[in-house]
Amino acid sequence: MTDILEVRAPTEQSEGTRSQVLRWLKAVGDSVSENEPLIEMETDKVTVEIASPGQGVLLEILKKEQEEVEPGELLGRIAPAGTADVASAAKPAAAAPPATSAGAPGPSQGDATPAAHARPAARGAAVSRVSPAVRRLLAEHGLDASAVEGSGEGGRITVDDVLRHAATAAPAAQAKPAPAAAPRPAAERPAGRLVPHSATRKRIAEHMVQSLLHTAPHVTTLFEADMTAVLAHRARHKADYERRGASLTLTAYFVAACVDAIRAVPEANSRWTSDALEVFDAIDIGVGTAVEGKGLVVPVVRNVQSLDLFGIARALGDLVQRAREDKLTPADVRGGTFTISNHGVSGSLLAAPIVINQPQSAILGVGKLEKRAVVVEENGQDRIVVRPCCYVSLTLDHRVMDGHHANRFLQALVNRLQSWEG
Repeated sequence: MTDILEVRAPTEQSEGTRSQVLRWLKAVGDSVSENEPLIEMETDKVTVEIASPGQGVLLEILKKEQEEVEPGELLGRIAPAGTADVASAAKPAAAAPPATSAGAPGPSQGDATPAAHARPAARGAAVSRVSPAVRRLLAEHGLDASAVEGSGEGGRITVDDVLRHAATAAPAAQAKPAPAAAPRPAAERPAGRLVPHSATRKRIAEHMVQSLLHTAPHVTTLFEADMTAVLAHRARHKADYERRGASLTLTAYFVAACVDAIRAVPEANSRWTSDALEVFDAIDIGVGTAVEGKGLVVPVVRNVQSLDLFGIARALGDLVQRAREDKLTPADVRGGTFTISNHGVSGSLLAAPIVINQPQSAILGVGKLEKRAVVVEENGQDRIVVRPCCYVSLTLDHRVMDGHHANRFLQALVNRLQSWEG
């Protein structure tokens, strides 16, 4: 007997992360080529494609859309090319007309269009096999499954089908809202609409709750950094960096300064375990990056301690560009040892606490850069001058570090920024 090809989830996955099937790109019975994209999976806010391991016909789908997947888990099977008998068996069988009860009228003997009766049967079968996620979405939108056109295997309704139908029917739904089980008086019921959670948003929510409420006691400390020296250095070198293929952003300076700070406080680059504190030699810094329509992703710059500012800027620019083009791989967001949240790019002065990206021990927050009046001492006299400043905060796992560790970290960071030379 010809060996059946197995389609399995990737085996490499960071501890604490989860994956799910986003969508199948082929249906049972479809022909597939070797290395042809077969499945889209979402893992840690990165969408990846799983390619067909060989040529043949998709014989079986074992993990449906929106289902959670374990590393290496079997997702489906493919009948190799040339096995016509197996491929034929994989074709979905034609739906039979629905059985009628004794009291229910069936099609008349003179009906000349039996196909018209077969279609509702297939539709009913598809509706009966909706996933829990689809069933929940249908209820949230007040929709009947029979009203939604399914695009999945055998006409099965997917999450995307429900969302698409809900968006199309939004005006009618607003004009005539679905009755609630226990409606409140009109005066107490505000107008609104339900926006279903994306898989990414659900994952972020779970991670944030787990980190803040169930894992690490969070503490935040705050310093102010004068960015005069950094801006002067950037003005002198930005054009040269661009000619050499790197965009010199302020974030690159913060990444570089974190190396000095971590050397001063190695515990910031660590992981808490029940038996010991694992302090890492390599400094792999994740940088929070907002991606339109997808949320926040955290690509990781590897071995920052071995890079100069140009190397950091080039690596960072490549990761951010690929993040915004949705071209990151799971390896790009895996295994960070420290994280920077540059929330100031959208105007925020301070965010606290910024939730720690588990299983890390700390996260740096960078606020908006703005001109501020500060007091400086010159020749024994105080003067008020205008300087470009921003707030920097460190949120730490209080199991790992105490307040003096956080203060020493930020002192080293600020000193590096304020004394930048070259």
